[in-house]
Amino acid sequence: MTMTDTAMTDTTVKGSARVVAREFLVFTLGREEYGIDILKVQEIRGYESVTRIARAPAFIKGVINLRGSIVPIVDMRLKFALAEATYDPFTVVIILNILDRTVGMVVDGVSDVVELPADSIRPPPEFGAAVDTAYIQGLGAMGERMVIVMDIERLMSSEEMSLVDEAARSQSSQ
Repeated sequence: MTMTDTAMTDTTVKGSARVVAREFLVFTLGREEYGIDILKVQEIRGYESVTRIARAPAFIKGVINLRGSIVPIVDMRLKFALAEATYDPFTVVIILNILDRTVGMVVDGVSDVVELPADSIRPPPEFGAAVDTAYIQGLGAMGERMVIVMDIERLMSSEEMSLVDEAARSQSSQ
């Protein structure tokens, strides 16, 4: 499935200002729902075996060959220190194009694409130093549903994620 739809649409006019809505791909990890900007998504694939990289952090599952490109695969359950995943037919890899690179992330499943007006996304709560919320843009409320809106570029460009690039480079040079 290739994502080519527009990710921003005008939804309503309040006074003289337009409220802009953004589209997010919603994926699940356990019982939680996370949203990422649809424009960052290249495609969604079923989970397939990966080539492991020696001495890579546990959250880097390995790499795959995607139409001639070596793509590192990150297991988001391990990245977020959640319980280890069991891979089943619903497990998918979301292929992302971020910061001039392609990376895949393993998630439990993809539920849908939602449109969230900017004013429906609330800032993340303050947890202090105990919880790192740097990768959370906010919480999107949709009726009874709560979607954790991720800053996927910030997450994938963090210092520890530079190891993903190193893993891909070392694999492609072999």
